[in-house]
Amino acid sequence: MPRKKSPQPAKAGKSFFQLASFGKRMEFWLIGEMLRHGLDVYRPLVDDKGIDAVVRRQDGTFVEIQIKARSKDIAEEQAGLFAGIKCEPSPNYYFIFHAAAIGENGKMWIMTADEFIESASKNIKGEHIGKYTLRLSKYKTNKETGLKEAYANPEFEKFSCTSFERISGREKSA
Repeated sequence: MPRKKSPQPAKAGKSFFQLASFGKRMEFWLIGEMLRHGLDVYRPLVDDKGIDAVVRRQDGTFVEIQIKARSKDIAEEQAGLFAGIKCEPSPNYYFIFHAAAIGENGKMWIMTADEFIESASKNIKGEHIGKYTLRLSKYKTNKETGLKEAYANPEFEKFSCTSFERISGREKSA
């Protein structure tokens, strides 16, 4: 029987399990926020298809949700870096990205699978060939403090959200 791979080394003093549990906690927190905003949210028993939640819209249609989150404890250069993501085009598949290190309460972006594929870069070589990488943040050095600060990449502002209207189907017209 083949041996399981060891967890990746811990980053910035955090164990692999602390980092992995952050993602799960963020899934539950964002699902809680969707429920608080009146969405009907269902959780799959198994997360092997990249679906963290399913939302039933008022019109009876369903959308599948993949949640990706980055901790505030991550290096500023990686605050909004989402890498190694599998994605197939699908009209009812959405991504919720959350970067805790950006802004006072974190930053959220919502994209359809098609928008994600159009915005991300596809790995064409290496171990993660065929997977996607998306950098939703940039960083700068504060001239006064000398510290690096992460900020949202303005290129993706159109996907920035503070509510779940894109997912609910009640998106406001521009």
